[in-house]
Amino acid sequence: MTRIKRIRLIRTRQDNSWSIVKVETDQDGLYGIGSANDYFNPGAVAAVIEELLAPTLIGRDAGAIEDIWQSMYQSGYWRNGSALMTAIGAIDMALWDIKGKEAGMPVYRLLGGPCRPAVPCYAHASGKDLAELTEDIARYMEEGYPVVRCQLGNYGGGGFVPAQQAKRPANAWPATVVFDEEAYLEAIPNMFEQLRGHFGPDAKFTHDVHEHLSPQGAVILSKRLEPYRLFFLEDVLPPEQIAWFRNIRQQSTTPQAMGELFTNPHEWIPLIQERLIDYIRVRVSKGGGISACRKLAAFAEAYGVRTAWQEGGDNDPVNQAAAMHLDMAVWNFGIQEENTFRAEELEAFPGHAVLQGGHLYANERPGLGVDIDEEKAAKLVNPELKTRMYHRPYPIDRKADGTIVRP
Repeated sequence: MTRIKRIRLIRTRQDNSWSIVKVETDQDGLYGIGSANDYFNPGAVAAVIEELLAPTLIGRDAGAIEDIWQSMYQSGYWRNGSALMTAIGAIDMALWDIKGKEAGMPVYRLLGGPCRPAVPCYAHASGKDLAELTEDIARYMEEGYPVVRCQLGNYGGGGFVPAQQAKRPANAWPATVVFDEEAYLEAIPNMFEQLRGHFGPDAKFTHDVHEHLSPQGAVILSKRLEPYRLFFLEDVLPPEQIAWFRNIRQQSTTPQAMGELFTNPHEWIPLIQERLIDYIRVRVSKGGGISACRKLAAFAEAYGVRTAWQEGGDNDPVNQAAAMHLDMAVWNFGIQEENTFRAEELEAFPGHAVLQGGHLYANERPGLGVDIDEEKAAKLVNPELKTRMYHRPYPIDRKADGTIVRP
């Protein structure tokens, strides 16, 4: 029996935002790694791992993955918070990494073997105007990406107007731009009308609303985008308003992808059971790791919902590898969000997934296939940030009257 001997947290990247868990065992040289990444609140996740979970896991059978998951899940009594689920997800990934190394095979083979030879990804195209966006889309399509996400600049792009042009109160808070929902509801359908005219009917496009709209606006946008046949519309509603997906489904055929902010399975159950969404977009680490997300994928399969695990530029090569192993093994895979890294970052994670021609390629190394070179990982961090307090709350967008727009 292989027992857990020690659990460590490794902080890395230039801005010190990546957190990697290393679960060491009593077998010489046998360990596993997992992603504990939380760009906005890494200290909270670290505290959960180091103060709550790790002390209870020392000496446990590293192969008892399901029992360990269940014990971690109720270890803090209150459940399903972002920090707890990320901590659980990181340790769960590491235990699957260990299990694969002991079995001498990649994790995706432990999960049932490959359903596809590689993992298709969607790219992130953007531009400050339509000309720039069109050029970026063409570049990704030439690289081989089967699906491209189309954004006018940052999230909410197309809906931001200069503050001085908006009708704001006399005592308005300082702002350079404000979000105007009506402007957005005009700009995005017009954008896709022109993109369809340029690229034709066969190009596959997505768009990320990033929850910027009111529920009524989400229904309107979904209806207006129908003629442009999106691959999916992403996060059109915030988690607090998921009941409105019923209204969207009744009035629109635009495919819906949802789940980036989900950490609680009770959020996604009704959406899947009622077939109100087409793609589930939970981040593997935030959803509780490989154990939880393979169950989510199986649950979604029964209702005709496909996976599109969330990545994003703040994420790390370890979470990407975990998502890729699930992508390889689940039948109801839909698409994988791409993520790219600097060369020196990839050097710190030997065995990382290879992204080429719009597809992720797994290797045949046992476990997750990716490792961490701690010496190179340490060199990634800006020395000034190692001792500086980490403070990076999510940036806030506001409407003309000052009301916060929820992401």
